[in-house]
Amino acid sequence: MAGKLEGKVALVTGASKGIGAEIAVQLAAEGAAVAVNYSSSKEGADRVVAKIAAKGGKAVAVHGNLSEAKAAKSVVADTVKALGPIDILVNNAGIYEFAPLEGITSEHFHKHFNLNVLGLLLVSQEAAAHFNPKGGSIINISSGVTKITPPGSAVYTATKASVDAITQVLSKELAPKKIRVNAVNPGMIETEGVVAAGFHESDMRKWIESVTPLGRIGKVNEIAPAVVFLASDGASYITGETMHITGGLR
Repeated sequence: MAGKLEGKVALVTGASKGIGAEIAVQLAAEGAAVAVNYSSSKEGADRVVAKIAAKGGKAVAVHGNLSEAKAAKSVVADTVKALGPIDILVNNAGIYEFAPLEGITSEHFHKHFNLNVLGLLLVSQEAAAHFNPKGGSIINISSGVTKITPPGSAVYTATKASVDAITQVLSKELAPKKIRVNAVNPGMIETEGVVAAGFHESDMRKWIESVTPLGRIGKVNEIAPAVVFLASDGASYITGETMHITGGLR
């Protein structure tokens, strides 16, 4: 049986690990050919590509640090050259570092905004110019922090609030091109990044679990299916939405 995304081409940014890697794997499982973008971990991206290939899917690793403006062009060009016009763009690349008000620096601010906001805009701009003429879907990976607003996250939360706003603006701008634009806003998810930051055993995790109706943090395989749905024809009348996947925490 053909998958929901048979014949489609997807570009997933920041897909060498975590949520992005799982999204790439699940898009491929539904038949999409996937460009797995990575910034520093070629090894991680190659591992995702190999995992997809082992299940009979098609994928390529595409290098580009999207906090650098020129990378958007090369990432999109490499994707189109390898796989063809884009049907699905998943803007997943991002960073998060928390700092209290007194710890915020210009460097901290620009590090987050250059990737989480400007990088997302530039890749969307470039991809939209190389989308399949029939249209398609952009899915922005935002964050549950826009509703949860935890202390110490002013800059990171501001970037994701920007992503939510951009999602709504671009859903209107790109509608004439038949490109739908939605956001998925995960809560705390058990990823390599969360473990590396020490959040998986932190007071923050305990606090989040204590106030989350489902009483736990999430897994990457609980985010990816929503992205697959939003990329599919099953979501053909959905645009400009933010889907919070936070175990009920708002």
